Amino acid sequence: MNHLSALEAQSVYILREAYQKLGKLGMLWSIGKDSTVMLWLAKKAFFGHCPFPFIHVDTTFKIPEMITYRDQVAREMGLDLIVHTNQAALATGMGPEQGRLICCKALKTDALQDMVRQYAFDGLIVGVRRDEEGSRSKERVFSERNAEDEWDYTNQPPELWDQFKTDFPKGHHIRVHPLLQWNELDIWRYIERENIPIIDLYFCKKGERYRSLGCAPCTGRVASTASTVADIIAELEQTTVSERAGRAQDQEDAYAMQKLRKAGYM
Repeated sequence: MNHLSALEAQSVYILREAYQKLGKLGMLWSIGKDSTVMLWLAKKAFFGHCPFPFIHVDTTFKIPEMITYRDQVAREMGLDLIVHTNQAALATGMGPEQGRLICCKALKTDALQDMVRQYAFDGLIVGVRRDEEGSRSKERVFSERNAEDEWDYTNQPPELWDQFKTDFPKGHHIRVHPLLQWNELDIWRYIERENIPIIDLYFCKKGERYRSLGCAPCTGRVASTASTVADIIAELEQTTVSERAGRAQDQEDAYAMQKLRKAGYM
């Protein structure tokens, strides 16, 4: 079994283990490359049928092409799609000009927690990777949040030899991370191998492309000539630029993501 097949098998195992051991589950779909690969893996894990809904937390500030792509894929694949927005925060004028961390908390973290309570989810499947950002490197595959949705990254169980803790106190919320062991190159090599349809924002337009997708005011492009998946792979094999170099919230505070994720961010 080669490297990509081993990663795929582990992710399928994690998805099936979560479905068997946990309660009501939803899968977060951000429309980016990682969560689209996760969607593909879920289809494989459950023989073409996904037994849980896909969830997009929409801040209303997303790059417009992302919303068009979301609706098209959901329609073509017959996804059970939940779109959730913190309308109360938007009604007060919430936006990036209030401060990016404040905005992320209101429109992402608070919206996510509201959605979990509204639909009574016991756990969420999330497409984070350890190599993407520092706080994610502290995660576990089955990651516990307490009754207040808080993540204690200083006190987590070991996960050795694919032995995962799946028994948690009632009322605690679980995040499941099937892609935790993957890296950015793995994702693109798998997209190439499986011929997975991906949003074209990742490809070069006028000498620039996106490496990471988010809200339009807070996500920048990187210089690039990559117009195919093979070009992206070749570019990543040489680059020294971080994947999230274009994310403004990371520039605002070096510990931005850790602060947000400790409080319940995805």
